[in-house]
Amino acid sequence: MRQTLIVAAVAASALTVASCATDPTDTADAPPLVDSSADLVAPGTVDVGDAPVTDRTRQVVRLAQTLYTFWDTGDSAYLDRAVDPGFVDNTLPSGRPQGPTGPAAASTAFRTAVPDLTCELADLNVTGDTFTARLVFRGHFTGTYDGREGAGQQVEFGAIDIQHVGDSRIVEDWHLEDNLTFLQQTGIVQSG
Repeated sequence: MRQTLIVAAVAASALTVASCATDPTDTADAPPLVDSSADLVAPGTVDVGDAPVTDRTRQVVRLAQTLYTFWDTGDSAYLDRAVDPGFVDNTLPSGRPQGPTGPAAASTAFRTAVPDLTCELADLNVTGDTFTARLVFRGHFTGTYDGREGAGQQVEFGAIDIQHVGDSRIVEDWHLEDNLTFLQQTGIVQSG
């Protein structure tokens, strides 16, 4: 039976996790799939398909939560916990360093432009050692980007990530951000 978790914010940031699964091997005392620690972002939905929820599945979900808490906060301690030192970005943009320093540099650049940047982990799909995430970034262009000063423009753009988990951390990724929407919303690129 398909196992889908839906996580919804309830009553001022309390989280409720509802499972659509009726797997007879599930036990009431099994740890939850989503870590509800207050410091971690919670995914809007989690889909593991027909796979059973195992400790490895929980580890993959927690690594996703940890990585996107880094993107939500800019706190590199989360990046260090989520990404392996040998991490490889398979869609490395020109000028960005390879390895864990790449996401750190990207976060710094975006936060220079959008200091109040947040990252919503809207959807998380887990397939074995790989997860795919649909992200929504939001904030206001009040900083600088490519030599241009922001005037408080609201920004909201999406991204899709595919991350592969090694023994204990993320070892490689592929990602696609909607940079055109970001550039249009900031006025750096004219739409139309």
